[in-house]
Amino acid sequence: MTLTRTLRSLCAYVLFPCAAFAAEQRGQVLYGGFPVPGAVITATHAGTTVTAVTDEQGFYTLSNIADGAWSIRISKPAFTTVTQEVNVTSTATDATRFELKLLPLAEIHAQPADQPIAPVITAAVPTPAKKGSDTKEDTASAPPPPATQEARNNDGLLINGSVNNGASSPFAQFAAIGNRRNNRRSLYNGGIGIMSVGSSIFDAKQYSLTGLDVPKPSYYRFTGLATLGGPLRIPHLTNRNNAPTFFLAYQWTRNNNASSSSALVPTQVQRNGDLSSVSTPIINPATGLPYANNRVPVSPQAASLLQFYPLPNLSGSSRNNYQTTLLSSSHQDALQARVDKTVNRKNQVYGNFNFQSIRSSSNTIFQFTDRQKNFGLAGGVNWSHRINGRWSFNVGYKFARQTQRSSANFQDRTNVSGNAGISGNNQDPFNYGPPTLSFASGIAGLTDGIPAYNRNQTQTVTGAMQWNRGRHNMTFGGEYRRQQFNYFTQENPRGSFSFTGTATGNDLAGFLIGVPDTSTLATGNPDKYFRQNVFRAYADDDFRMTPTFTVKAGISWEYGAPITELKNRMVNLDILPDFSAVSQVLASSPTGSLTGQHYPDSLIRPFRKAFQPRVGVAWRPIPASSVVVRAGYGIYFDSSVYQTTALKLAQQAPLSRSLSVQRSSTCPITLANGFQNCAGITSNTFAVDPRFRAGYVQDWQLAIQRDLPFSLQLTATYNGLKGTHAAQQILPNTYAYGGTDLCPSCPNGFTYLTSGGNSTRHAGQVQLRRRLHNGFTASLDYTYANAIDNASFLGGQNASSGTGATSQNPFAVPAPTTKNDTTVAQNWRDLRAERGRSAFNQRHTLSLTAQYTTGMGVGGGTLMSGKAGTLFKEWTVLSQIMLNSGEPQTPIYPVATPGTGVSNNLRAQLTGADVYAAPAGLHLNPAAFTTPAAGTFGNAGRNSITGPGQFRLNASLARTFRLKSDMNLDIRADVTNALNHVAFTRWNTTLTSTQFGLPATWNDMRSVQFVSRLRFKCANFCHCCSQRRSPPNRPAPTSRRVMGKTRSSP
Repeated sequence: MTLTRTLRSLCAYVLFPCAAFAAEQRGQVLYGGFPVPGAVITATHAGTTVTAVTDEQGFYTLSNIADGAWSIRISKPAFTTVTQEVNVTSTATDATRFELKLLPLAEIHAQPADQPIAPVITAAVPTPAKKGSDTKEDTASAPPPPATQEARNNDGLLINGSVNNGASSPFAQFAAIGNRRNNRRSLYNGGIGIMSVGSSIFDAKQYSLTGLDVPKPSYYRFTGLATLGGPLRIPHLTNRNNAPTFFLAYQWTRNNNASSSSALVPTQVQRNGDLSSVSTPIINPATGLPYANNRVPVSPQAASLLQFYPLPNLSGSSRNNYQTTLLSSSHQDALQARVDKTVNRKNQVYGNFNFQSIRSSSNTIFQFTDRQKNFGLAGGVNWSHRINGRWSFNVGYKFARQTQRSSANFQDRTNVSGNAGISGNNQDPFNYGPPTLSFASGIAGLTDGIPAYNRNQTQTVTGAMQWNRGRHNMTFGGEYRRQQFNYFTQENPRGSFSFTGTATGNDLAGFLIGVPDTSTLATGNPDKYFRQNVFRAYADDDFRMTPTFTVKAGISWEYGAPITELKNRMVNLDILPDFSAVSQVLASSPTGSLTGQHYPDSLIRPFRKAFQPRVGVAWRPIPASSVVVRAGYGIYFDSSVYQTTALKLAQQAPLSRSLSVQRSSTCPITLANGFQNCAGITSNTFAVDPRFRAGYVQDWQLAIQRDLPFSLQLTATYNGLKGTHAAQQILPNTYAYGGTDLCPSCPNGFTYLTSGGNSTRHAGQVQLRRRLHNGFTASLDYTYANAIDNASFLGGQNASSGTGATSQNPFAVPAPTTKNDTTVAQNWRDLRAERGRSAFNQRHTLSLTAQYTTGMGVGGGTLMSGKAGTLFKEWTVLSQIMLNSGEPQTPIYPVATPGTGVSNNLRAQLTGADVYAAPAGLHLNPAAFTTPAAGTFGNAGRNSITGPGQFRLNASLARTFRLKSDMNLDIRADVTNALNHVAFTRWNTTLTSTQFGLPATWNDMRSVQFVSRLRFKCANFCHCCSQRRSPPNRPAPTSRRVMGKTRSSP
């Protein structure tokens, strides 16, 4: 069968999944950070030699070369010759960087030091390589480096301030393929195929916390891909010898997944009001007397909402009596297009366009199905110009837009609240559904999604200029970004009820009789049009002072303006210094009636002094040694909190209804009438300090690296962080549960955001790495870290690299967030008591990655031939083991903070018993905690419980089959959690819950996924998918005399 027929048959019947592209090896040759054109690249492998020449930007491409270990030799007059072994695989997409060294007049080989690394994201520079040995960049198929190393390799972002061509789509791994084809006789690469496929047939059954044998449902995962790349030759429009190059990729994903969920639901007896199994008396809140035999009446509202709860399917357990399997699905279509054009030796332009559509759905134990649709468009154009040998610049423009539609189960269908007799919440058809219910005893909380229609848009203009003079390589640049966040949603339109048992002595009893302990609501003003301007300017200098010492220093200025609303529909509180009185201040009339101060339109004063110096050094103390010392220091600001703050400020009275109340004799809320403003309760639930400042972190780092025998490399790193002006949330004028209100006339019921928090983190890391040799490479990383803070939350998206819709991630949507009560300080007068371990802190982290490819190196069987060599060679086994200590958790005492509707921010009281001396069946000791005495706060520290440790083993097996000289078939099997080990991620730490000490979440069980790709190439893409045509007529060969012999040539 011919090549064409083989390809058409495989694509038509999908007997084997096809690959998106043909194998190639890409690289860039640099000197002092600047490209080196005209360098000769000579690659050899198994007797085959391929050559190429670098273009004006120092790039080269070796197309359609066989997978395996290639020896790359780079030569250029006046420079030293560099030889490096590179492992070429079908999955390698990144360009390998080579650094040349200038030959001095005395022919003495001077080896410059590595480029320094600044903290977190300083540039990683290649280390000098010994002849015949591997270097740090030895293989593109080696295991990925740890997160800390990945961060170092992105240093252009922190010092330069922007990434002009950052990947922003699912095709980030293909961004270089087909985009820079320097050979005029470039080949077309393309194909269609299945990139991954998985099914419930190969996956293990999900873990059952209750032990109930739940049947495994049927589901599948599928990802298809089609790509095309090469020169864009349009008759009469493009120059055949200098045509633009293009790249197209389309991805089609259909994934379905299953997970198990366990819960505690009311029994049939309890639904009828029979709570005789409860050992403590249940109090009638109307009379203060206990109910006879603990039999309580059932309110119409509770009876209506109970119908959504499933009946138990597991008997004999008071912790979890119901288990089911939940299904979720995700459908994705994505397109990436890119066109590059080298206009002449000094000018290059390129543009890109991205499209993404995601449709997903998920259900809950109540069989509520919520759906979400995301649609994104992004594009950009860049122009690079080289003025002369020292000056060059580039400018760019980017545009991104995304829409997000979220629909709830009952939206436009059933008015659940109205049918249940609940009033006061939003009952517009768009927001149909039940209110949120939460229980302190561990009964499953009733909830449904919040509908939304959000549209975000970002426009970005960037510019940068490079200047090279002597040993200095300088860069100057800037960026302006205009961001729009258009929301049509409400924070909590249907309201929330919390049942803690305060009024009745039992949370379920309070629900049945219709007496909640707290209620919250945030509805109205659904459409919000936020705007933000972001400015950046930066300058840096890469100064190679001596052959063994390099300094990279720079400064960046960043101003992310506080977000404003297009129609000035935001509300803050004008507050006296002692919190004795508050009044509303609107962005449309920003003058405080109490303090008289004038507020900006954003209601938060801007901070324009975010100067961020960074410096990094690299030093080779012994020129002939492999020892390298790196150090760096930098300051980084984070303005992420502005988005969340703006959403909350736009959901306040008088523009909308917002309340957070606790039931009392003066505020007798019920299920039927639970959303009412009571005397003494502030009608606003959130306020922010107008002098709120964006936090910043100081980052310093010291690393020492050296080579060891047996192709080993050892790196020891110390990293320190100091955060300042972190966000803190307090509840003014509150007091301990059971205590006395010292200021009854003072306003309460609102959360106040300030920036007085701080944090520290110290980490030591040791990395032992074996370079690729004879097909084997491995890496062992161990990190010991300790992080503490007193902040409500840390990190988040910042103006440069956040989770919002930025130039780096145009498809990300900053979803509206609700208040997380666990981040509110329990005692607003004692914020020092909030200092504890950071929620992300994992004390010990160990990662071991190993990869072996058969048939590489003399000792690995590279000389094997025949059938034995065909069967043995090119099998790649990759294994990764991750072992981490648990993340910190807080013991919660779930009662409402007096005067507010906020619960879950108070902590338990320690008894002195061992927290981890748990009885059988539990992982935490309930006897280690008790309820605090009346009028006192719990003394258990924030994040004082260590969560479960983590262990996971992943593995993969891959092989490349050589079908023809221009056709290869790659197959791979990926196994996640290969040992099918149950790894819990969090404990239940709510003191009054029946599930206290039990696992709250756990990782997925073993999952298997298969990947198969057929890679091919053709000189004319039209011939790839059509019948093979007869070769064109060629002129008869002519004869010529060469050194006395007659040879024919076409």
